[in-house]
Amino acid sequence: MILEVADIRVDPARATEFEAAIRHGAETVASRATGFRGYKVNRSVESPGRYLLMIYWDTLEDHTVGFRQGPLFGEWRAIVGPFFAAPPHVEHFELVAKSAGG
Repeated sequence: MILEVADIRVDPARATEFEAAIRHGAETVASRATGFRGYKVNRSVESPGRYLLMIYWDTLEDHTVGFRQGPLFGEWRAIVGPFFAAPPHVEHFELVAKSAGG
């Protein structure tokens, strides 16, 4: 499994709107992509307008090819893109260790 982490910056004045939009986009668009296994969104306590979006994919290619190069990506960006203060920084991670409870 691959973890996609997107560091997203938005205007703090639009935080409530963005939070609704990202939930909607993840649950109605990204969730339809092949290999999508779930998501989390965390809001920064110290930095208003900063969010981490974490999406779990079966493979790297499910995200980078299947989703990013397919028609769902345009739908996704239409929902969340208008809120971006700057392009999100995206990286992919592989699990190397985990606690028994997590």
